Amino acid sequence: MADSKRDYYEVLGVSKTATDDEIKKAYRQTAKKYHPDMNPGDKEAEAKFKEASEAYAILSDAEKRRQYDQFGHAAFEQGGAGGAGGFDFSGMDMGDIFGDIFGDLFGGGRRSRGNTGPQKGANVRTGIRITFNEAVFGTEKELDLNLKDKCDTCSGSGAKPGTQSETCSKCGGKGQVVYTQQSLFGMVRNVQACPDCRGTGKIIKEKCPDCYGNGYVTKRKKIQVTVPAGIDHGQSIRIRGKGEPGVNGGEQGDLLVEVAVSSHPIFQRQEYDIYSTAPMSFTQAALGGDVRISTVDGDVLYTIKPGTQTDTKIRLRGKGVPTLRNKDVRGDHYVTLVVQVPSKLTSEQKELLEKYAEASGERNDDGGDKNDKGGKGKKSKFFGK
Repeated sequence: MADSKRDYYEVLGVSKTATDDEIKKAYRQTAKKYHPDMNPGDKEAEAKFKEASEAYAILSDAEKRRQYDQFGHAAFEQGGAGGAGGFDFSGMDMGDIFGDIFGDLFGGGRRSRGNTGPQKGANVRTGIRITFNEAVFGTEKELDLNLKDKCDTCSGSGAKPGTQSETCSKCGGKGQVVYTQQSLFGMVRNVQACPDCRGTGKIIKEKCPDCYGNGYVTKRKKIQVTVPAGIDHGQSIRIRGKGEPGVNGGEQGDLLVEVAVSSHPIFQRQEYDIYSTAPMSFTQAALGGDVRISTVDGDVLYTIKPGTQTDTKIRLRGKGVPTLRNKDVRGDHYVTLVVQVPSKLTSEQKELLEKYAEASGERNDDGGDKNDKGGKGKKSKFFGK
């Protein structure tokens, strides 16, 4: 009886104003929860699965949903019970429900439909390696690749010149076939790509002698690649129309060139900023002066203040990497200054440093280190042997 059935909207947990996407999402969640494969031997779960599938079969169909909203379950009572729970599923393309929603449960993925219309060709991927500076300022590269191109002999049809392809007899040119099988709900229709024509709807009886019916040939081609300034490691450049040929008159795919950037001995990059270290002598650090700093634009002089400490960080504005959107807008270059201590000193340099040490109170009058315990006058190894 109609009165014994739960409301279809209640079964799926949606409102009567729910959209098609909301109904489908609700059914996906409910059906996965109660699917027999997930609940083997559970009769209650099986009954709820049937109930949810019946609700979805009605509410996912615009006309049946309109009838249900107007007459309720009574709209489908006439003619007796059939399929599951009083509704006849045998006339429905349940393959659409299972193909879209339960492909992952049944392990076969979504059902494949033939497509006899124009289809874009597949993209081709390759890679190039460039230097750090080429990534910063951009460059031009040439690739030598084997690429598929439309066969000139048959103009991409795959058929021998003077002949034509024929309509596939198995699918009638539709590119897809329908299989009917018995299921939990009665007879279920499953739509798949035609195995004879591989979904094209055409059969080539006499194949082109040059491309052997493929419609394309492989050629060695030189491709010019413009690498934009600011590109980073792992990013790709898309060259349109240089991929594989399209199907049934579709446009050619694209060539995707992934860029690998070699490391630099001095510079490191983070997004559009550059980081490096620069040496300064201890006299420069103490007295101040101009320090030479290497950048991607060449060496620059930076004036430091007297008393600059090691690990002091400075910022060179606009000396970083250009942005991809606007090469005139650049990041910054951050430099860490490091005091460089000489490993060898002349006698004159050593004498001057010893006088400085005495004047600053770092050494005793007898030449010993003021910090040495016992005042034995042992010389610091910092200033030589």
